[in-house]
Amino acid sequence: MRLPVGRMHGHCTKLWVGMSKRKLTRQQRWRIEKIQAERAARAARRDHEEATRPTAGQVGVEREGRVIAHFGHTLDVRAAADGVVYRCHRRANLEGLVTGDRVVWRAADDGTGVVVARGARDNILQRPDNRGQLKPVAANLDQILIVFAVEPEPYPNLIDRYLVAAEATGIPPILVLNKCDLLSTQKSGSDLSHLLDGYHALGYPTIKASTAQSDGLDALYHQLAGKTSVFVGQSGVGKSSLIDRLLPGVSLRIGDLSGDARKGTHTTTTAQLYTLPEGGELIDSPGIRDFSLTHLDEQQVTEGFIEFRPFLGRCRFRDCRHRNEPGCALQAAVERGDIHPDRFDSYRRILNSLGIMT
Repeated sequence: MRLPVGRMHGHCTKLWVGMSKRKLTRQQRWRIEKIQAERAARAARRDHEEATRPTAGQVGVEREGRVIAHFGHTLDVRAAADGVVYRCHRRANLEGLVTGDRVVWRAADDGTGVVVARGARDNILQRPDNRGQLKPVAANLDQILIVFAVEPEPYPNLIDRYLVAAEATGIPPILVLNKCDLLSTQKSGSDLSHLLDGYHALGYPTIKASTAQSDGLDALYHQLAGKTSVFVGQSGVGKSSLIDRLLPGVSLRIGDLSGDARKGTHTTTTAQLYTLPEGGELIDSPGIRDFSLTHLDEQQVTEGFIEFRPFLGRCRFRDCRHRNEPGCALQAAVERGDIHPDRFDSYRRILNSLGIMT
């Protein structure tokens, strides 16, 4: 029998209400939840299979490796299993890979590979580009070696700038005084040794190095062993000369010191990770040889002076900017001799150069 439209609508309404009021037993709820969980698991497996399905020419299983050189969309990946280096492409959805990244990759039948995933990073070293935007340049570093030299004459404020920038990365900095064989020939030799001692007293590891002495790199070899490191420092301090000695057979062109200014240039063009014969790894690139502080705020600069940290938060006023405010804990520490006046002056100069201090 055909029901009128109104009665049919009413009948369906009563049926829906009746079902909504029906109470499910515990076993029925458990079964529904189980079915839903199984469906979700199947969907997740399908998504994973789709994401990891080999593309044309990609036949290998997933392997672990590390990026040792970066050329845009192309990467050199060193296989973790056997140390062989493969030229790889990255999946289109993998952005921001840098030298030092740990990755998952799959070998292709033509001897190349495809990077399919990036592992977790211990840390990332970044520097501002020409537009002031932070750009990642290296990952998973154990230490930053800040190189300065007897010639060109180093300035404490420049070293402090490198230390502040290094502290902001969370990667431990090491100070390396290069060309130490010239200490006895320079008028400033005793001042430089005293300067190095001052940083050592703050807790920074300090090393003297020389490529002109047979044992001039022994301390540096020891510091580099078992770690992934990067060299930074102004031009002309001998970073490339050090690397040439540390990596025999790897030629890095060196820019000569030019003119009376005794300043040099660097010529390496891409970040590369090298394995050191004496143990450890070294990442070298002009993109990470020089640091800028323009991306740091006042708080980051202040915390970059490690001897300030015990006194931060102890000023009378919460918004103290450590100028001439009464009850400033930093200024009191300077007066007591807990903070060296030269370091506090260097701190002020850095803030002034960044337009922070008025």
